[in-house]
Amino acid sequence: MFGRFKQNQQPAPEAQPIVGELSLEPEVIHKARPKASDTMTPEEKEAYLREQKRLDKLMDVRMKVHQRLLETLNLSAIDQAAEADLRREIGAITRESIHELGVVLNGQDQKELLQDLMDEVTGLGPIQPLLRDDTVNDILINGPHQVFVERAGKLELTNVRFKDDRHLLRVIDKIVSAVGRRVDESHPYVDARLEDGSRFNAMVPPCAVDGALVSIRKFTKEKLSIEELINFGAFNEPMATYLQAAVATRLNIIVSGGTGSGKTTTLNALSGFIGANERIVTIEDTAELQLQQIHVGRMESRPANVEGKGEVSQRDLLRNALRMRPDRIIVGETRGDEVIDMLQAMNTGHDGSMTTIHANSPRDSLSRLENMIAMSGVDMPIKAMRGQISSAVNLIVQVSRLTDGSRRMVSITEITGMEGEIISMQEIFKFQRDYVDEDGKIHGHFTGTGLRSAFMERFKQWGFNIPASLFSDTPVYADIVEGEI
Repeated sequence: MFGRFKQNQQPAPEAQPIVGELSLEPEVIHKARPKASDTMTPEEKEAYLREQKRLDKLMDVRMKVHQRLLETLNLSAIDQAAEADLRREIGAITRESIHELGVVLNGQDQKELLQDLMDEVTGLGPIQPLLRDDTVNDILINGPHQVFVERAGKLELTNVRFKDDRHLLRVIDKIVSAVGRRVDESHPYVDARLEDGSRFNAMVPPCAVDGALVSIRKFTKEKLSIEELINFGAFNEPMATYLQAAVATRLNIIVSGGTGSGKTTTLNALSGFIGANERIVTIEDTAELQLQQIHVGRMESRPANVEGKGEVSQRDLLRNALRMRPDRIIVGETRGDEVIDMLQAMNTGHDGSMTTIHANSPRDSLSRLENMIAMSGVDMPIKAMRGQISSAVNLIVQVSRLTDGSRRMVSITEITGMEGEIISMQEIFKFQRDYVDEDGKIHGHFTGTGLRSAFMERFKQWGFNIPASLFSDTPVYADIVEGEI
Protein backbone atom coordinates (compact mmCIF):
# COMPACT_ATOMS: atom_id res chain seq x y z
CA MET A 1 0.00 0.00 0.00
CA PHE A 2 2.75 2.44 0.90
CA GLY A 3 5.59 0.84 -1.06
CA ARG A 4 8.21 -0.69 1.20
CA PHE A 5 11.88 -0.22 0.31
CA LYS A 6 14.20 -3.18 -0.30
CA GLN A 7 11.36 -5.65 -0.68
CA ASN A 8 13.77 -8.60 -0.97
CA GLN A 9 15.42 -7.88 2.38
CA GLN A 10 14.81 -10.34 5.21
CA PRO A 11 12.71 -9.04 8.09
CA ALA A 12 14.72 -7.45 10.83
CA PRO A 13 15.17 -9.50 14.00
CA GLU A 14 13.18 -8.64 17.10
CA ALA A 15 14.84 -5.81 19.02
CA GLN A 16 16.89 -6.72 22.06
CA PRO A 17 17.42 -4.56 25.14
CA ILE A 18 19.15 -1.33 24.35
CA VAL A 19 22.88 -0.80 24.48
CA GLY A 20 24.54 2.40 25.62
CA GLU A 21 22.87 5.80 26.05
CA LEU A 22 20.35 5.82 23.21
CA SER A 23 17.40 5.03 25.50
CA LEU A 24 14.26 7.03 24.73
CA GLU A 25 12.96 7.77 28.21
CA PRO A 26 9.33 8.93 27.94
CA GLU A 27 9.48 10.97 31.13
CA VAL A 28 12.41 12.97 29.68
CA ILE A 29 11.21 13.55 26.16
CA HIS A 30 8.63 16.26 26.82
CA LYS A 31 9.51 17.76 30.19
CA ALA A 32 11.25 21.10 30.61
CA ARG A 33 14.79 21.06 29.26
CA PRO A 34 17.36 21.61 32.04
CA LYS A 35 19.31 24.82 31.67
CA ALA A 36 23.02 25.17 32.32
CA SER A 37 23.90 27.93 34.73
CA ASP A 38 26.82 29.19 36.78
CA THR A 39 25.14 27.85 39.92
CA MET A 40 25.55 24.24 38.76
CA THR A 41 28.13 22.06 40.40
CA PRO A 42 30.72 20.46 38.07
CA GLU A 43 28.83 17.16 38.38
CA GLU A 44 25.50 18.81 37.49
CA LYS A 45 27.03 20.60 34.53
CA GLU A 46 28.59 17.37 33.29
CA ALA A 47 25.22 15.61 33.62
CA TYR A 48 23.57 18.47 31.74
CA LEU A 49 26.04 18.27 28.86
CA ARG A 50 25.68 14.48 28.75
CA GLU A 51 21.88 14.84 28.54
CA GLN A 52 22.17 17.31 25.68
CA LYS A 53 24.54 14.96 23.85
CA ARG A 54 22.10 12.08 24.35
CA LEU A 55 19.19 14.15 23.01
CA ASP A 56 21.28 15.14 19.98
CA LYS A 57 21.95 11.46 19.23
CA LEU A 58 18.27 10.59 19.61
CA MET A 59 17.32 13.38 17.23
CA ASP A 60 19.90 12.17 14.73
CA VAL A 61 18.52 8.60 14.79
CA ARG A 62 14.96 9.85 14.43
CA MET A 63 15.78 12.12 11.49
CA LYS A 64 17.65 9.36 9.66
CA VAL A 65 14.74 6.96 10.05
CA HIS A 66 12.33 9.70 9.04
CA GLN A 67 14.29 10.29 5.84
CA ARG A 68 13.96 6.57 5.05
CA LEU A 69 10.21 6.86 5.59
CA LEU A 70 9.95 9.79 3.18
CA GLU A 71 11.84 7.82 0.54
CA THR A 72 9.74 4.71 1.07
CA LEU A 73 6.13 5.58 1.88
CA ASN A 74 3.57 6.40 -0.76
CA LEU A 75 2.85 9.87 0.65
CA SER A 76 -0.14 10.43 -1.61
CA ALA A 77 -1.94 7.49 0.02
CA ILE A 78 -1.30 8.48 3.63
CA ASP A 79 -4.45 10.60 4.01
CA GLN A 80 -6.64 7.67 2.91
CA ALA A 81 -4.84 5.08 5.04
CA ALA A 82 -6.26 3.72 8.26
CA GLU A 83 -4.16 4.70 11.27
CA ALA A 84 -3.60 1.08 12.27
CA ASP A 85 -2.33 0.17 8.79
CA LEU A 86 -0.10 3.23 8.66
CA ARG A 87 1.33 2.54 12.10
CA ARG A 88 2.02 -1.10 11.13
CA GLU A 89 3.78 -0.04 7.92
CA ILE A 90 5.85 2.64 9.62
CA GLY A 91 6.74 0.18 12.38
CA ALA A 92 8.07 -2.36 9.88
CA ILE A 93 10.14 0.25 8.01
CA THR A 94 11.43 1.65 11.30
CA ARG A 95 12.64 -1.75 12.51
CA GLU A 96 14.48 -2.34 9.25
CA SER A 97 16.06 1.13 9.36
CA ILE A 98 17.19 0.76 12.98
CA HIS A 99 18.69 -2.63 12.17
CA GLU A 100 20.65 -1.13 9.27
CA LEU A 101 21.88 1.71 11.48
CA GLY A 102 23.13 -0.77 14.05
CA VAL A 103 20.98 0.61 16.87
CA VAL A 104 19.10 -1.76 19.20
CA LEU A 105 16.05 -0.47 21.07
CA ASN A 106 13.84 -2.18 23.63
CA GLY A 107 10.07 -2.40 23.27
CA GLN A 108 9.24 0.81 25.15
CA ASP A 109 11.89 2.77 23.24
CA GLN A 110 10.52 1.50 19.94
CA LYS A 111 7.03 2.56 20.97
CA GLU A 112 8.23 6.09 21.76
CA LEU A 113 10.22 6.29 18.54
CA LEU A 114 7.27 5.01 16.51
CA GLN A 115 5.01 7.72 17.98
CA ASP A 116 7.57 10.40 17.14
CA LEU A 117 7.79 9.13 13.58
CA MET A 118 4.00 8.98 13.28
CA ASP A 119 3.96 12.61 14.36
CA GLU A 120 6.57 13.44 11.71
CA VAL A 121 4.65 11.71 8.92
CA THR A 122 1.05 12.51 9.81
CA GLY A 123 1.35 15.42 12.24
CA LEU A 124 3.58 18.40 12.93
CA GLY A 125 6.70 16.63 14.06
CA PRO A 126 8.27 17.54 17.42
CA ILE A 127 5.46 19.90 18.44
CA GLN A 128 2.65 17.38 17.92
CA PRO A 129 2.83 16.14 21.56
CA LEU A 130 2.48 19.76 22.71
CA LEU A 131 -0.64 20.15 20.58
CA ARG A 132 -2.08 17.04 22.27
CA ASP A 133 -1.24 18.36 25.73
CA ASP A 134 -4.37 20.01 27.13
CA THR A 135 -2.35 21.92 29.75
CA VAL A 136 -0.52 23.90 27.04
CA ASN A 137 -2.16 27.16 25.95
CA ASP A 138 0.52 28.62 23.65
CA ILE A 139 3.48 27.17 21.75
CA LEU A 140 6.24 29.67 20.95
CA ILE A 141 9.16 28.63 18.73
CA ASN A 142 12.30 30.77 18.48
CA GLY A 143 14.36 28.98 15.85
CA PRO A 144 14.85 25.21 15.63
CA HIS A 145 16.43 24.68 19.07
CA GLN A 146 14.20 26.70 21.40
CA VAL A 147 10.53 25.88 22.03
CA PHE A 148 8.56 27.53 24.85
CA VAL A 149 5.05 26.73 26.05
CA GLU A 150 2.63 28.59 28.28
CA ARG A 151 0.94 26.66 31.07
CA ALA A 152 -1.35 28.39 33.60
CA GLY A 153 -0.12 31.77 32.41
CA LYS A 154 3.58 30.94 32.86
CA LEU A 155 6.18 30.40 30.12
CA GLU A 156 8.30 27.24 30.26
CA LEU A 157 11.27 26.21 28.13
CA THR A 158 10.80 22.65 26.86
CA ASN A 159 13.29 20.09 25.58
CA VAL A 160 11.39 19.89 22.28
CA ARG A 161 13.47 20.95 19.31
CA PHE A 162 13.92 20.52 15.60
CA LYS A 163 16.91 19.01 13.85
CA ASP A 164 17.80 22.24 12.06
CA ASP A 165 16.30 25.21 10.21
CA ARG A 166 15.24 23.05 7.27
CA HIS A 167 13.33 20.71 9.57
CA LEU A 168 11.41 23.63 11.13
CA LEU A 169 10.71 25.21 7.73
CA ARG A 170 9.40 21.88 6.43
CA VAL A 171 6.85 21.74 9.27
CA ILE A 172 5.83 25.37 8.63
CA ASP A 173 5.39 24.65 4.93
CA LYS A 174 3.29 21.59 5.76
CA ILE A 175 0.92 23.77 7.80
CA VAL A 176 0.54 26.67 5.37
CA SER A 177 0.30 24.53 2.23
CA ALA A 178 -2.61 22.61 3.79
CA VAL A 179 -4.65 25.84 3.89
CA GLY A 180 -3.56 27.12 0.49
CA ARG A 181 -1.09 29.75 1.67
CA ARG A 182 2.62 30.26 1.26
CA VAL A 183 5.59 31.64 3.16
CA ASP A 184 9.03 32.28 1.66
CA GLU A 185 11.64 35.02 1.28
CA SER A 186 9.33 37.13 -0.88
CA HIS A 187 6.45 36.80 1.62
CA PRO A 188 8.13 35.96 4.94
CA TYR A 189 5.12 35.92 7.27
CA VAL A 190 1.82 34.07 7.34
CA ASP A 191 -1.31 33.58 9.45
CA ALA A 192 -3.19 30.31 9.29
CA ARG A 193 -5.53 28.07 11.26
CA LEU A 194 -4.71 24.47 12.18
CA GLU A 195 -7.23 21.66 11.73
CA ASP A 196 -8.29 21.87 15.38
CA GLY A 197 -8.90 25.63 15.12
CA SER A 198 -5.64 26.77 16.73
CA ARG A 199 -4.22 30.08 15.51
CA PHE A 200 -0.85 29.85 13.75
CA ASN A 201 1.59 32.63 12.87
CA ALA A 202 5.05 32.25 11.36
CA MET A 203 7.86 34.61 10.38
CA VAL A 204 10.75 33.14 8.40
CA PRO A 205 14.19 34.43 7.36
CA PRO A 206 15.40 36.93 6.29
CA CYS A 207 13.01 38.86 8.57
CA ALA A 208 13.47 36.28 11.34
CA VAL A 209 17.16 36.68 12.14
CA ASP A 210 17.93 33.56 14.21
CA GLY A 211 15.63 31.09 12.49
CA ALA A 212 11.91 30.91 11.89
CA LEU A 213 9.58 32.28 14.59
CA VAL A 214 6.31 30.43 15.18
CA SER A 215 3.44 31.25 17.53
CA ILE A 216 0.52 28.87 18.05
CA ARG A 217 -2.45 29.89 20.20
CA LYS A 218 -4.17 26.59 20.91
CA PHE A 219 -7.89 26.26 20.36
CA THR A 220 -9.89 25.61 23.52
CA LYS A 221 -12.17 22.66 22.87
CA GLU A 222 -14.55 23.48 25.71
CA LYS A 223 -15.51 27.03 26.57
CA LEU A 224 -15.49 28.12 30.20
CA SER A 225 -18.89 28.92 31.65
CA ILE A 226 -19.66 31.90 33.84
CA GLU A 227 -19.77 29.62 36.89
CA GLU A 228 -16.33 28.17 36.09
CA LEU A 229 -14.83 31.63 35.59
CA ILE A 230 -16.22 32.71 38.96
CA ASN A 231 -14.69 29.61 40.58
CA PHE A 232 -11.37 30.38 38.91
CA GLY A 233 -11.47 33.88 40.40
CA ALA A 234 -11.80 35.77 37.09
CA PHE A 235 -14.65 37.86 38.55
CA ASN A 236 -17.36 37.49 41.18
CA GLU A 237 -21.10 36.85 41.39
CA PRO A 238 -22.25 40.49 41.65
CA MET A 239 -20.28 41.27 38.47
CA ALA A 240 -21.81 38.22 36.76
CA THR A 241 -25.30 39.31 37.79
CA TYR A 242 -24.71 42.76 36.35
CA LEU A 243 -23.25 41.37 33.11
CA GLN A 244 -26.18 39.01 32.67
CA ALA A 245 -28.56 41.97 32.85
CA ALA A 246 -26.36 44.00 30.49
CA VAL A 247 -26.28 41.28 27.83
CA ALA A 248 -29.93 40.30 28.18
CA THR A 249 -31.09 43.94 27.86
CA ARG A 250 -29.00 44.28 24.68
CA LEU A 251 -26.34 46.75 25.72
CA ASN A 252 -23.49 47.09 23.23
CA ILE A 253 -20.34 45.72 24.87
CA ILE A 254 -16.62 45.96 24.14
CA VAL A 255 -14.25 43.50 25.83
CA SER A 256 -10.89 45.24 26.11
CA GLY A 257 -7.50 43.80 27.08
CA GLY A 258 -3.98 42.96 26.05
CA THR A 259 -2.70 39.91 24.18
CA GLY A 260 -3.50 36.69 26.04
CA SER A 261 -5.61 38.45 28.65
CA GLY A 262 -8.70 36.31 28.04
CA LYS A 263 -10.78 38.56 25.76
CA THR A 264 -12.15 35.72 23.62
CA THR A 265 -12.83 33.56 26.69
CA THR A 266 -14.77 36.44 28.25
CA LEU A 267 -16.69 37.10 25.04
CA ASN A 268 -17.60 33.41 24.84
CA ALA A 269 -18.84 33.47 28.42
CA LEU A 270 -20.90 36.64 27.91
CA SER A 271 -22.53 35.13 24.85
CA GLY A 272 -24.04 32.50 27.13
CA PHE A 273 -26.49 35.15 28.37
CA ILE A 274 -27.94 35.65 24.86
CA GLY A 275 -31.37 34.12 24.37
CA ALA A 276 -31.78 31.03 22.20
CA ASN A 277 -34.46 32.78 20.11
CA GLU A 278 -32.05 35.40 18.70
CA ARG A 279 -30.19 35.24 15.39
CA ILE A 280 -26.46 35.81 15.94
CA VAL A 281 -23.87 36.47 13.22
CA THR A 282 -20.19 36.18 14.16
CA ILE A 283 -17.32 37.68 12.18
CA GLU A 284 -13.71 36.71 12.88
CA ASP A 285 -10.26 36.71 11.34
CA THR A 286 -9.73 33.25 12.79
CA ALA A 287 -12.81 31.35 13.93
CA GLU A 288 -12.49 30.89 17.70
CA LEU A 289 -15.86 31.76 19.20
CA GLN A 290 -17.86 28.78 20.46
CA LEU A 291 -21.41 30.03 20.84
CA GLN A 292 -23.87 27.48 22.20
CA GLN A 293 -27.03 29.00 20.72
CA ILE A 294 -28.87 27.22 17.92
CA HIS A 295 -29.23 30.13 15.49
CA VAL A 296 -25.63 31.20 14.79
CA GLY A 297 -24.13 32.21 11.44
CA ARG A 298 -20.32 32.05 11.54
CA MET A 299 -18.10 33.90 9.05
CA GLU A 300 -14.33 34.06 8.72
CA SER A 301 -12.22 36.50 6.70
CA ARG A 302 -9.91 35.27 3.94
CA PRO A 303 -6.51 36.68 2.93
CA ALA A 304 -5.47 37.26 -0.65
CA ASN A 305 -4.07 34.32 -2.61
CA VAL A 306 -0.57 34.12 -4.07
CA GLU A 307 -1.67 36.37 -6.95
CA GLY A 308 -2.88 39.00 -4.48
CA LYS A 309 -6.55 38.36 -5.30
CA GLY A 310 -9.56 36.96 -3.50
CA GLU A 311 -9.22 38.79 -0.18
CA VAL A 312 -12.37 39.00 1.93
CA SER A 313 -11.87 41.39 4.85
CA GLN A 314 -13.76 41.66 8.11
CA ARG A 315 -15.30 44.87 6.77
CA ASP A 316 -16.62 43.00 3.73
CA LEU A 317 -18.15 40.38 6.00
CA LEU A 318 -19.60 43.00 8.34
CA ARG A 319 -21.28 44.87 5.49
CA ASN A 320 -22.74 41.62 4.22
CA ALA A 321 -23.87 40.64 7.73
CA LEU A 322 -26.11 43.72 7.87
CA ARG A 323 -28.13 42.16 5.02
CA MET A 324 -28.52 38.84 6.84
CA ARG A 325 -31.18 39.97 9.34
CA PRO A 326 -29.05 39.55 12.48
CA ASP A 327 -30.39 40.31 15.94
CA ARG A 328 -26.85 40.63 17.20
CA ILE A 329 -23.48 40.93 15.51
CA ILE A 330 -20.38 39.66 17.30
CA VAL A 331 -17.00 40.66 15.85
CA GLY A 332 -14.16 38.54 17.22
CA GLU A 333 -11.77 41.50 17.23
CA THR A 334 -12.08 45.00 15.82
CA ARG A 335 -8.70 46.11 14.56
CA GLY A 336 -9.15 48.11 11.33
CA ASP A 337 -11.53 50.06 9.13
CA GLU A 338 -14.40 47.68 9.97
CA VAL A 339 -14.80 49.83 13.09
CA ILE A 340 -16.93 52.29 11.05
CA ASP A 341 -19.46 49.64 10.08
CA MET A 342 -19.37 48.13 13.57
CA LEU A 343 -20.30 51.43 15.22
CA GLN A 344 -22.98 52.13 12.62
CA ALA A 345 -24.49 48.68 13.21
CA MET A 346 -24.56 49.34 16.96
CA ASN A 347 -26.28 52.68 16.27
CA THR A 348 -28.84 51.43 13.75
CA GLY A 349 -30.87 48.67 15.35
CA HIS A 350 -28.36 45.92 16.12
CA ASP A 351 -28.41 46.45 19.87
CA GLY A 352 -26.61 43.88 21.95
CA SER A 353 -23.66 43.60 19.58
CA MET A 354 -20.24 42.74 21.04
CA THR A 355 -16.60 42.84 20.03
CA THR A 356 -13.09 42.80 21.51
CA ILE A 357 -10.30 45.34 21.18
CA HIS A 358 -6.64 45.52 22.17
CA ALA A 359 -6.24 48.20 24.86
CA ASN A 360 -4.82 48.53 28.36
CA SER A 361 -7.69 50.44 29.97
CA PRO A 362 -11.29 51.48 29.21
CA ARG A 363 -10.16 55.01 28.33
CA ASP A 364 -7.43 53.61 26.07
CA SER A 365 -10.01 51.48 24.26
CA LEU A 366 -11.93 54.64 23.29
CA SER A 367 -8.71 56.17 22.00
CA ARG A 368 -8.08 53.02 19.98
CA LEU A 369 -11.53 53.33 18.41
CA GLU A 370 -10.79 56.96 17.49
CA ASN A 371 -7.44 55.99 15.97
CA MET A 372 -9.01 53.22 13.89
CA ILE A 373 -11.66 55.61 12.60
CA ALA A 374 -8.96 58.14 11.66
CA MET A 375 -6.83 55.46 9.96
CA SER A 376 -9.82 54.30 7.90
CA GLY A 377 -9.63 57.56 5.98
CA VAL A 378 -12.99 58.91 7.13
CA ASP A 379 -12.78 62.69 7.57
CA MET A 380 -14.87 63.29 10.69
CA PRO A 381 -14.63 66.09 13.29
CA ILE A 382 -13.40 64.84 16.65
CA LYS A 383 -16.65 65.79 18.41
CA ALA A 384 -18.75 63.94 15.84
CA MET A 385 -16.43 60.94 16.08
CA ARG A 386 -16.70 60.78 19.85
CA GLY A 387 -20.44 61.32 19.68
CA GLN A 388 -20.71 58.32 17.37
CA ILE A 389 -18.68 56.20 19.80
CA SER A 390 -20.54 57.32 22.93
CA SER A 391 -23.94 56.59 21.40
CA ALA A 392 -22.84 53.20 20.05
CA VAL A 393 -20.89 51.72 22.97
CA ASN A 394 -22.62 51.20 26.32
CA LEU A 395 -20.17 49.09 28.30
CA ILE A 396 -16.45 48.32 28.38
CA VAL A 397 -15.29 45.15 30.14
CA GLN A 398 -11.55 45.35 30.85
CA VAL A 399 -9.65 42.08 31.31
CA SER A 400 -5.99 41.66 32.14
CA ARG A 401 -3.35 38.98 32.55
CA LEU A 402 -1.57 39.77 35.80
CA THR A 403 2.12 39.20 36.48
CA ASP A 404 1.43 35.88 38.24
CA GLY A 405 -0.21 34.55 35.07
CA SER A 406 -3.80 34.78 36.32
CA ARG A 407 -6.51 36.49 34.29
CA ARG A 408 -8.88 38.91 35.97
CA MET A 409 -11.76 41.14 34.95
CA VAL A 410 -10.17 44.29 36.36
CA SER A 411 -12.89 46.82 35.47
CA ILE A 412 -16.46 47.18 34.24
CA THR A 413 -17.07 50.72 32.96
CA GLU A 414 -20.19 52.34 31.53
CA ILE A 415 -20.27 55.02 28.82
CA THR A 416 -22.69 57.65 30.05
CA GLY A 417 -22.63 60.22 27.24
CA MET A 418 -20.70 63.35 26.31
CA GLU A 419 -19.48 66.31 28.34
CA GLY A 420 -18.43 68.88 25.77
CA GLU A 421 -15.99 67.02 23.54
CA ILE A 422 -15.10 64.39 26.16
CA ILE A 423 -16.77 60.98 26.41
CA SER A 424 -17.96 60.56 30.00
CA MET A 425 -17.51 57.21 31.76
CA GLN A 426 -18.15 55.70 35.16
CA GLU A 427 -16.54 52.60 36.63
CA ILE A 428 -19.04 50.23 38.26
CA PHE A 429 -16.82 47.34 39.38
CA LYS A 430 -13.07 46.90 39.72
CA PHE A 431 -10.38 44.51 40.93
CA GLN A 432 -8.26 45.95 43.71
CA ARG A 433 -4.84 44.44 44.40
CA ASP A 434 -3.97 43.86 48.06
CA TYR A 435 -0.53 42.24 48.15
CA VAL A 436 1.83 39.80 46.44
CA ASP A 437 2.89 36.75 48.45
CA GLU A 438 6.35 35.17 48.55
CA ASP A 439 5.46 32.89 45.64
CA GLY A 440 4.62 35.87 43.43
CA LYS A 441 0.87 35.22 43.56
CA ILE A 442 -1.29 38.34 43.50
CA HIS A 443 -4.04 38.57 46.12
CA GLY A 444 -6.84 41.06 45.81
CA HIS A 445 -10.56 41.62 45.89
CA PHE A 446 -13.42 42.57 43.60
CA THR A 447 -15.53 45.49 44.67
CA GLY A 448 -18.19 47.83 43.44
CA THR A 449 -17.28 51.49 43.31
CA GLY A 450 -20.45 52.63 45.06
CA LEU A 451 -21.81 54.19 41.85
CA ARG A 452 -25.17 52.90 40.68
CA SER A 453 -25.50 51.80 37.08
CA ALA A 454 -26.81 54.39 34.64
CA PHE A 455 -28.92 51.59 33.11
CA MET A 456 -30.90 50.71 36.23
CA GLU A 457 -34.15 51.93 34.71
CA ARG A 458 -33.48 49.94 31.53
CA PHE A 459 -32.81 46.83 33.59
CA LYS A 460 -36.06 47.31 35.50
CA GLN A 461 -38.07 47.75 32.29
CA TRP A 462 -36.67 44.47 30.99
CA GLY A 463 -37.54 42.63 34.21
CA PHE A 464 -34.17 42.70 35.99
CA ASN A 465 -34.65 44.11 39.48
CA ILE A 466 -31.04 44.65 40.51
CA PRO A 467 -30.62 45.93 44.08
CA ALA A 468 -28.52 49.02 44.68
CA SER A 469 -26.47 47.00 47.18
CA LEU A 470 -24.95 45.10 44.23
CA PHE A 471 -22.75 48.14 43.55
CA SER A 472 -21.56 48.48 47.15
CA ASP A 473 -17.88 49.14 47.70
CA THR A 474 -17.71 46.31 50.26
CA PRO A 475 -14.88 44.05 48.99
CA VAL A 476 -15.52 40.52 47.75
CA TYR A 477 -12.27 38.59 47.89
CA ALA A 478 -10.90 36.89 44.78
CA ASP A 479 -8.95 33.92 46.10
CA ILE A 480 -8.87 30.99 43.70
CA VAL A 481 -11.34 28.20 44.50
CA GLU A 482 -10.66 25.48 41.96
CA GLY A 483 -7.73 26.44 39.77
CA GLU A 484 -6.09 28.98 37.53
CA ILE A 485 -6.90 30.35 34.11
